Amino acid sequence: MALIKEAKAFGRAQISAFVGGIVDYLIMLVCVEFLETHYVAGIVIGGIIGAVVNYSINRNWSFAGNKEGAQQQIGKFIIVVIGSILLKSAGTTLLTEVLHIDYKVSRLITDAVVSFGFNYVLQRYWVFRGQMGS
Repeated sequence: MALIKEAKAFGRAQISAFVGGIVDYLIMLVCVEFLETHYVAGIVIGGIIGAVVNYSINRNWSFAGNKEGAQQQIGKFIIVVIGSILLKSAGTTLLTEVLHIDYKVSRLITDAVVSFGFNYVLQRYWVFRGQMGS
């Protein structure tokens, strides 16, 4: 039964990450392509807006449960978001500037690694620890 709950939480978290990621990526594209900002600035702006979407979905659906501790959760979530934005910025810059991969593709590659290897693990086992959607 615990494995089924964990699989559901993982699935919900991936849907939440996908929705937040789409918002994040589209905001980045608007910033870079239309507002002519540097792609790293677009990553930061998109990351902040996407994080608000992702947190809202995770808190209320992916890891829904005990609603106590929201202030601690938001503090931890902000730390994860800062780390995530730094990793996405660094990874995208590395792939773009060193390997000469288009920033849009570099960002997608970096996002996949950061999403599964950093964001999910920290959100599930640190930010929303003890909360499981049913």
